[in-house]
Amino acid sequence: MRFTLQLMLAVAVVVTAILSSPPTLPAQGGPATSAVEPFKLGTFEIDGVPTVGIVLRDSLIVELDLANRRLETNPAYPKIPMPADMIELISRYEYGLKPRLYEIVNDLASNDRLAAAVRPDYVHEVEDVRTLPPIMYPGKIMNAAVNFYSHVNETGTPEQIAAARRERRENRGVPYLFLKPSRGAVIGNGDPVVLPHGRSSIDWEVELAAVIGRAAKYVPATEAENHIFGYMISLDISDRGGRPPGGAPFTSDWFVGKGHDTFAPMGPWIVPKEFYGNPMEVLRQALRIGDTPMQEATAGDMIHSLWELVEYASSIITLFPGDVINNGTSGGVGMGTAVRGEQRFLQAGEEIFATIDGIGTLRIPVVAEDPPPPGSGARLTQQ
Repeated sequence: MRFTLQLMLAVAVVVTAILSSPPTLPAQGGPATSAVEPFKLGTFEIDGVPTVGIVLRDSLIVELDLANRRLETNPAYPKIPMPADMIELISRYEYGLKPRLYEIVNDLASNDRLAAAVRPDYVHEVEDVRTLPPIMYPGKIMNAAVNFYSHVNETGTPEQIAAARRERRENRGVPYLFLKPSRGAVIGNGDPVVLPHGRSSIDWEVELAAVIGRAAKYVPATEAENHIFGYMISLDISDRGGRPPGGAPFTSDWFVGKGHDTFAPMGPWIVPKEFYGNPMEVLRQALRIGDTPMQEATAGDMIHSLWELVEYASSIITLFPGDVINNGTSGGVGMGTAVRGEQRFLQAGEEIFATIDGIGTLRIPVVAEDPPPPGSGARLTQQ
């Protein structure tokens, strides 16, 4: 009996030593140049704190800072400080962080540390943590307006639509970009879009979001991809109700149309460009409300390429790491009549599912805003 107890204790010591031992995959011949499996990157609320994480297999979240500390217990790996947030990660990715992320992924995957029975405490199931916006928050969000042929004049007659799209093909001109607010407008996967009180024409637009990785000014389209860090899904939620009548004689108001709280959902995470491919070849973006398909398009429907959008934007203002350029949306928006024959806008209680192949699905519920307190009257009117 005593021998059996001693044997059990010895086995327990060995198992504990194995689980707590340093990584067994040493760094040999310099930093890692590839990952044994693709990964994504996001920001997650863990123990109440926004935390940068590596996403593996769309189901596991690896706390970057803790995983790196674990790796550095092996003296074969030099100490590298981890970023405080996603923007810092993006800024430093090509300056030493990318090989370290590869090494963390390789250590976990190659040494079978992702199985539930032996998973480290810094690896979480995605369902067990809250997914936040990947970038909290972009310095600039630039959206391309009417950049898909199928989105040109969606409210016209068939003859008007055909004529408008033909004219656009013959005279593409330069892109049209508008700025969208960041903090306040940006929300993450599972966060609700709030329908502003009294506004009844709130629309959806699924878009590919390109995240800038290197500063860019006057970058030609042929070099634009070199300045991209990765890709995520975005929604350009839009208020089609327009300005109140009277006052300044403007016919449109992009702030009203695009600038409400929660009108810039992003996520659920970022795919580094090396794991996504050329969006002008592989892009497929789609959106459904509940089970009803609303939009679907590929890059072949785009008027200006993503690279042309980068060239145009960088000719106006310097792009910095963490800035976002959205590629525009396709036909099938709520205000359009060309697809469904009638307009149809978002309603409280619905759910939006925006999907881009190779990235994932962004799920956004829709809720109504409570009535605001009285004001002086200098407010956006109800419709």
